[in-house]
Amino acid sequence: MILVLRALGVGDLATAVPALRGLRAAFADHPLVLAAPGWLEPMVDLVGGIDRVVRADGLDPFDWPGTQPYWAVNLHGRGPRSHRLLQGAEPVLLRAFACPEAGHTDGPAWVDDEHEVHRWCRLLDWYGVPCDPADLGLRLPEPHRLGIGLTLLHPGGKDARRRWAPDRFAAVARELTRLGHRVLVTGSTAERDLVRHVVESAGLPATSALAGHLDVRELAALVGYGRLVVSADTGIAHLATGYGTPSVVIFGPVRPDHWGPPPDRPWHRALWAADLAGAAGEPGTIHPALAAVDVRQVLTAADDAERAGRSRDAVAAH
Repeated sequence: MILVLRALGVGDLATAVPALRGLRAAFADHPLVLAAPGWLEPMVDLVGGIDRVVRADGLDPFDWPGTQPYWAVNLHGRGPRSHRLLQGAEPVLLRAFACPEAGHTDGPAWVDDEHEVHRWCRLLDWYGVPCDPADLGLRLPEPHRLGIGLTLLHPGGKDARRRWAPDRFAAVARELTRLGHRVLVTGSTAERDLVRHVVESAGLPATSALAGHLDVRELAALVGYGRLVVSADTGIAHLATGYGTPSVVIFGPVRPDHWGPPPDRPWHRALWAADLAGAAGEPGTIHPALAAVDVRQVLTAADDAERAGRSRDAVAAH
């Protein structure tokens, strides 16, 4: 049995897909078990190849009722808490970044300046498991009842500094609607007020506000069959990458070469003000690098992304 820890969110799981597939291929005869939050289970099925999910909430201790793992793989962090959490399952071997504090001196060194996808592929390559960093695709669920070809705007995000201004999202929504897009605004239950503000400011129907109405599989269906996604650096952006849906992602304190879409896929556009990336900004406010991105830049990037997506699809059709 191979036990993998990745008890984080949608984007975190999406960036671990190549590593998980590398493990699946290397250990085809071993059950592959993922420790992750229970609410992510619908998305785990879209990754494929995972035999079982053990519910883990961050780094809180979780019950490990299974047999002794052969490998316990830390795709969560650098340790020591995450290392010790996996050591509690008493694996034959721990596969993780080196962390002397946790008594784990094997493994490569952690590198801060590295894309999240490549980080976990590098870890497994150290242990002889090849991974393809480009293998980011997700399985398509059934289309959502709301339909296909929809444009999704996602103004929220866990960190307020990484949220673009809601009035700018509203301006983008108004213009895209004028251009013929059917725009929906997504978000979590906690973001209902934010989403409602964007919808009302954009003059969209109240039914366009989907905060708190979608589970992760339903959101994946809308993205997978969608026309365009516009968001800050958060989970829905990684779903767009996984499905090849044209997208515009607005970055702030986190650099796109650490968490952004692959640069060789022009249907995904990453916007950020690189010269302001190191600015501190005020606590609880939008980061200056996001604030510097204006509505026109986003609309131009959206048009470019859609054009690139159509060109890609035309080539694939031939």
